[in-house]
Amino acid sequence: MRIKQALNLAKESLKDHKNEAVFILCEYLKKDKIWLYLNEELEFDEKPYFDLISRFKKGEPFEYIFKKAYFYNFEFYVENGVLIPRYDSEILLVKLIDLCKKNNFKNILEIGFGSGILSIILAKELSLKITACDISTKALEIAKKNAKIHKVDHLIDFILCDFRDLKYNKFDLIFSNPPYIKNDYKLDKWVLNEPKEALFGGEKGYEILEEIIKFSFSNNVKYLACEFGYDQKEILQEILNKNFYQSQFFKDERGFNRAFWAILKGEINESN
Repeated sequence: MRIKQALNLAKESLKDHKNEAVFILCEYLKKDKIWLYLNEELEFDEKPYFDLISRFKKGEPFEYIFKKAYFYNFEFYVENGVLIPRYDSEILLVKLIDLCKKNNFKNILEIGFGSGILSIILAKELSLKITACDISTKALEIAKKNAKIHKVDHLIDFILCDFRDLKYNKFDLIFSNPPYIKNDYKLDKWVLNEPKEALFGGEKGYEILEEIIKFSFSNNVKYLACEFGYDQKEILQEILNKNFYQSQFFKDERGFNRAFWAILKGEINESN
C-alpha cells in the first residue's frame, strides 16, 4: 500500500486524532513528516503500521507504544506503569531551575519522581545532588534507567518510600508534581491507561498537596515548589498561609495557574 493511502485510512480511523496517525507513521518508518509527504506514493508494508494504529485507538498512549517521551528537549524512556511527562510540567521545572540558581541548597527532596524527569534535568543542568522518593517499584526501575541514560545516576538517590515515612533529613528544598486530580474527574481513555495513583489526589484533588505542605512545615523545610491543578490556587494559598509559607504562583502558557514556590516565613533570603 502507498504511504498516502495508508495515512488517509489511518486518519479516517482515528477521526479526532489525525495528527497521531502521522506521528505513528513517522515513528514506524523512522522518518520525519517532510519525508512522508515527499514520498507519499512509495509502497510499504502497512500491516505493522495499522497494528500500531489499532493499539492507539484502543487507548494505549503513543508514548507507551514507542517507549519514549520528550520533555524540556530531552528524550526519556517511559512504559506502562509510569506517568507520561507533559509540557504543562515545564513551568515547574523552569521555576525550580531559577530557584536553585539563586540558592545554595544542600539537601533537596523530590516527592513522587515518576520517570525521574524533574530530578534528572535538575541534576543534568545544575549538577545538583538530589534525594527522590516514590511508592512505585515500576517508577523506581524507570527513573534509574533514565538517570543512567542521562549520566546523572551518581547524583540522584532514588528510594522506594512514602514521603510520610521518611526520617527527618533537614531538607531545605522539597519539590513535587503529585497526584492532584479529583477522583471523580472524567479523563479520556489514553490518560486512564496511566497509573491512577499518579493521577488522582483524592475526593477534593488537593489532599496529597496539603499533606506535602504540612510535612514540609513540620520538618522546617525552607523552600517548597509544586505543580497543581488549574483551579486549586486559592485553596492552596490558604493552606500555605496556615502553614506559615509565603507563596508565589505561576501560570502556564495557556494562562492557567499551574505551579507555585513557597518560602517559610521568617527566612531572611526570600526569593522572587
